[in-house]
Amino acid sequence: MAFSLFKGRRVLPAERRPALEREERVLAWAPTGEDTVVATNLGLWWGGVRTGWHRIDKAAWDGEVLVVTPATVADERAGYEVVADAPPVRLPLTDPDHLPHQVQLRVTGSVRHPMHHDVPGGGLWVFARRVPGQDGLVWTVRYDEGTDPDDPAVTAATDQLVAAARNDL
Repeated sequence: MAFSLFKGRRVLPAERRPALEREERVLAWAPTGEDTVVATNLGLWWGGVRTGWHRIDKAAWDGEVLVVTPATVADERAGYEVVADAPPVRLPLTDPDHLPHQVQLRVTGSVRHPMHHDVPGGGLWVFARRVPGQDGLVWTVRYDEGTDPDDPAVTAATDQLVAAARNDL
């Protein structure tokens, strides 16, 4: 009796396949009706555009809809980026298969060394993100709601906290 390692594996139809890079491979996919959401080793494709795993802040699955919250870069500073949430994207999956699981693994797996700190007038998260296809880490800061990132005392404290986190590695 022959044994097939790939028996039962779903194959992404060619007409639903996004324009992948040479080193990019499909991990999971799910139709949304007219579109297809595709998870690859480099990011998540929807609407014909790939968002890298390091640019997805949150992803939640309720059994019918995958809600993805991309990150936007609000500021680039010496040695780190300041990010904020972009509007959440709702992706109703008609046949989810393993896609929600892969998204959860990839988003959480891209975050390294998260630490919350108090700063004058609020708080922030300092963490590193693995960027798919690149060596090393990108240091990232997310300010708590109500924290003024332009306050000179907050900026100075942030610079020190990121430097300390980098040195701890």
